Amino acid sequence: MIAQSGPTSWPLALSLGVGATAGFGAVWLLTRNARRGAPDRAAELLDVARREAAVAGAEIKQKAEEEVAARRAELNREFDRREIESDVRLREIRAHEESLALLDYQLEQKGERLARENAAIKQARDAIRALSKSLRKRLEGVSQMDAEEIRKALREEVQLECADELRVLRREILERSEQDLQNEAKRILITSMQRLAGKPNNDITATIVQLPSEEMKGRIIGREGRNIKAFEAATGVTLLIDESPQMVLISSFDPVRREIARVALEALVKDGRIHPATIEEFVVRARSDIDLNVEQSGEDAVQRLGINGLHPELIKLLGRLKFRFSYTQNVLDHSIEVGFLASMLASELGLDPNIAKRAGLLHDIGKAIEGEYEGSHAIMGGDFVRRHGETPIVVNAVAAHHEEVKPETVYAGLVILADTISAVRPGARAESMSSYIQRLDRLEKLAMSVEGVQQAYAIQAGREVRVVVNPQQVTDDQAKDMVKRLRQRVEEELQYPSTIKITVIRESRFTETAT
Repeated sequence: MIAQSGPTSWPLALSLGVGATAGFGAVWLLTRNARRGAPDRAAELLDVARREAAVAGAEIKQKAEEEVAARRAELNREFDRREIESDVRLREIRAHEESLALLDYQLEQKGERLARENAAIKQARDAIRALSKSLRKRLEGVSQMDAEEIRKALREEVQLECADELRVLRREILERSEQDLQNEAKRILITSMQRLAGKPNNDITATIVQLPSEEMKGRIIGREGRNIKAFEAATGVTLLIDESPQMVLISSFDPVRREIARVALEALVKDGRIHPATIEEFVVRARSDIDLNVEQSGEDAVQRLGINGLHPELIKLLGRLKFRFSYTQNVLDHSIEVGFLASMLASELGLDPNIAKRAGLLHDIGKAIEGEYEGSHAIMGGDFVRRHGETPIVVNAVAAHHEEVKPETVYAGLVILADTISAVRPGARAESMSSYIQRLDRLEKLAMSVEGVQQAYAIQAGREVRVVVNPQQVTDDQAKDMVKRLRQRVEEELQYPSTIKITVIRESRFTETAT
């Protein structure tokens, strides 16, 4: 196209050449400038590239560390989980092992039990076979016996087979029953005694009158003894005037008369006018005072126990018991105490305490009855209270409290028990040394009189006796029977306070001496 000629092609070609030259020059200039600034530009780009690479590296490193930490934490959690799972599996394995061991032990025990049962079954089978043979033989003999002979043979056989079992069963029942009864009785007695605290009775009937001077003895005797004779006739007592300084002894079996004489004599001595007329006056006055004292004492006793409807004669007799003493124990105080104890025991047993209280208070009333009545104080007292309107239960309890009459009700037994407790409590009664020694000697002799006994010792003031038997002559079963026989003999043949414990000892000793 450029090679074409013509009038207009030249300027066009020239402009094209100039343009091309200018373009080429521009390019060359640009290229030269570019080449001159390339190192600086490259250095700048390299620095930028390095900074960007450092930043990118730090980010990559940080991400890598975070990823490593996260991976480590995940691995730790996985390790802990695996460790926990392994512990759980280990415990499960151990539990399974223990359960297997227990099952093995149970199987072993069951195997042993089955073996024992098989042995017992085999033994029973053998016994049944032996019994069958024996029964067959017996039937062969029975076929030749009548009905009476068969019954007799069977009865003897059953008795022989059951004798040992019945003896063992009887011994167990008796021992258990006695122990239960003793425990219950101890509980009731202790409960009742703890509720009643009685003081020891050490007083005795006052029979001595003190005089202000020896001259008073002559005035009491009087001229030719008329004063003393008048006094003894008025009071029914005996005055003993001896050489004892400034005292006179009053003697009488009637405690009320003795008390009247004491009061009258003390009043006469205080007044100083002693002659038959004043003696009779003071005796009448003393008798009136004592009668009032007796009635008041009886009323006080009845009021203390809260008893109603008692006959006046019975109240008067109760008051007379104030001047009576039994082994230094005041009989009225003893009767009141027995009433309280019987009431408490009845309450513990679910009985009527008022009936027991009434019978306990009246049980010794026979000791205050005058001498024209015959019989023991228990029987006389029972008859007296019966004639004065008391019920048959009270009458029997009064009459039977010393077992001279058979007790018909449980209230009689309560009165007997309460009377014993009140009489034998510490400090209640005094006992002489001679009677004490005789009681111990009788107890030991009674124990020694039994066959097979080697030695017998009464201990604890006669409240226990220990018996040593010959082991070659007496067996264990015989020793148990012996202690019961000894108890029965003691209860039947001896009189004793409280209770007596009997212990039979059977022992065998084997001794050798090494030389």
